[in-house]
Amino acid sequence: MGKYAVINPATGETVKEYPDATAAEIESALESTQRTYQEWSRTTTVAERAALAHRAAELFEERKDELGAIIHREMGKPLDQSIGEAEFSGAITEAFAKNAEKWLADEELEVEDGLKSFFRFQGIGVILGIMPWNYPYYQVARFAVPNLILGNTVILKHAEQCPESALALEQIFLDAGFPKGAYVNVFATHDQISTIIADDRTQGVSLTGSERAGSIVAEQAGKHLKKCVLELGGSDVFIVLDTADVDHAVEHAVGGRMENTGQACNGSKRIVVLDTVYDEFSKKFEEAIAGQSLEAGNYGPLSSEKATETLKAQVQGAIDQGAEVLVGNNAPEGNFYTPTVIGGVTPEMDVYRQELFGPVAQLYKVSSDEEAIRLANSSPYGLGSVVIADDLERAERVGNQLDVGMVFIGGAGLEGADVPFGGVKKSGYGRELGKGGMLEFANKKLFRFAE
Repeated sequence: MGKYAVINPATGETVKEYPDATAAEIESALESTQRTYQEWSRTTTVAERAALAHRAAELFEERKDELGAIIHREMGKPLDQSIGEAEFSGAITEAFAKNAEKWLADEELEVEDGLKSFFRFQGIGVILGIMPWNYPYYQVARFAVPNLILGNTVILKHAEQCPESALALEQIFLDAGFPKGAYVNVFATHDQISTIIADDRTQGVSLTGSERAGSIVAEQAGKHLKKCVLELGGSDVFIVLDTADVDHAVEHAVGGRMENTGQACNGSKRIVVLDTVYDEFSKKFEEAIAGQSLEAGNYGPLSSEKATETLKAQVQGAIDQGAEVLVGNNAPEGNFYTPTVIGGVTPEMDVYRQELFGPVAQLYKVSSDEEAIRLANSSPYGLGSVVIADDLERAERVGNQLDVGMVFIGGAGLEGADVPFGGVKKSGYGRELGKGGMLEFANKKLFRFAE
């Protein structure tokens, strides 16, 4: 058998294994997606493809309980969050379906010579998607749906621990009415990914994953002159400035850190608090993290034994270099990692520049807005951020100086089904969701008319 397997992280049980794709299956995926692009995509309208996406959105809602159970088993996400992810994926799919004709309408250009000129947005061909385990439906929906509506076709390589959700997604698109060859799932090996990227039938690649994987894929895509979108890691800052409502700040800091058991690229990983409110905030924040309950479904197991080992080693490294564990014990039971807060982190420590992918928060005290900004920007990552302050103009000024792709003012979790998502620096490049996401793999074809 291949590497694709459902291994329940709560129990360690291998539920089912799936074989890697054969060379013939990879060729079939390339051939069918290319043929469908040439025959189906070019003979259907945006409205017709959007109607199929609308039906896919309905199927996400109709099957949300089944879909939720699958990823709860595959990667350990609490069941209510798993069902919620299926619902949000449906909302994303519907947002693209509803807005597609508006977002893809011809864009008139004002040109000096006055000739009638406009952009028309069309597909470019076969796009490879390489998707992660932490949001098995959401990540795929935000990549695949806009491309299918645009007129591209999709080859989807999912995470090796998500074969059941990968197959469930392929079935949704088939049942929604997309033809065979519009969306094709492949259980590809790393070598086969390289083969797909290099093939002349592939026109682009989108990856959500680690910095290391992104670097490899970007190199391969660049070598073969393929457009690439990367959504990589993050070590997002959560800045708390002067506020009369510390409880609100604590609630959002906990939510931002604990979502998906801390396994979110844009989770609030570094909590940076102004000294004027630090004492009250830190006391309440530590109490809230310590009060997170497995029984109440606040968190679940980490996604795998490897993920648990990595997080434990990172925290132990921080302890060995002088950091202090304020909450937690760095002693996971199986893959269940106790929510943790560490303090006393300095720039000399490895953890200062690492991404902690699990329920571990770093807590910092600063004495000024400028110090908070410097600390925030010292990270090699630049995905998202949260700024809390009663003075919203001050919060915006601080956000304006952060080297990130997203700034949420006043609270965590401000994502939306039609709100663009993406980062800068080692968090990658390109955007997903919204009009910007829909146009990433578009041919911005220029039309000009003579007088």
